[in-house]
Amino acid sequence: MKVRKLIVLVTTLTLLCGGVAYADSVSQKLRVLINNKKSDEVADGGIIVDNKLYVASQVVSDRLQAIVVREDGKAIVYKPNVHMVTNVGPKIFAGVNKNDKIKFNTFIQVDSLKLDISALKLTIADPYGDEVLIEQRKSGDGNFPDGKSDFWITVEDISYTFDKAGAYTLRFSVRPVGESSFKVISEKTITSQ
Repeated sequence: MKVRKLIVLVTTLTLLCGGVAYADSVSQKLRVLINNKKSDEVADGGIIVDNKLYVASQVVSDRLQAIVVREDGKAIVYKPNVHMVTNVGPKIFAGVNKNDKIKFNTFIQVDSLKLDISALKLTIADPYGDEVLIEQRKSGDGNFPDGKSDFWITVEDISYTFDKAGAYTLRFSVRPVGESSFKVISEKTITSQ
């Protein structure tokens, strides 16, 4: 009787360990690097199952500045083409001296936005991540691009002091209709030295 129990126990443990080893070989977690930069690495941002790569929708949304919408069992990725230009009068700039106070505006050109939005905003973050709202617009405002997939926006002049050395980040975000949060779809860096 003891021999029979021992055989059943050994067989069960062998099958259990073999099943775990097989499951581990079928799926494999991955670190995802964006543009092959260690600083943009996302731990466990992807997985390989049966030689197919799956990347988390949050990685696509956050790191690739795309909008991921889930509906009817599908994930739809919207990646509009967005360009931002900063200028002081007729002069375009992307670098400033530390402690400069500059009055500038931002020109934003958007095309291929195949998703209805209810709001948009532009913010600037200093090198330590402290963010300031520059401008926000919502659907129904006279200067809001309701129903348009291609549009241009000139943001009103802002006076801003670049009091720290490092990279300042302009972020252009939109809020899709039916969503409660904004999604960043473009960033531009202004370097302060």
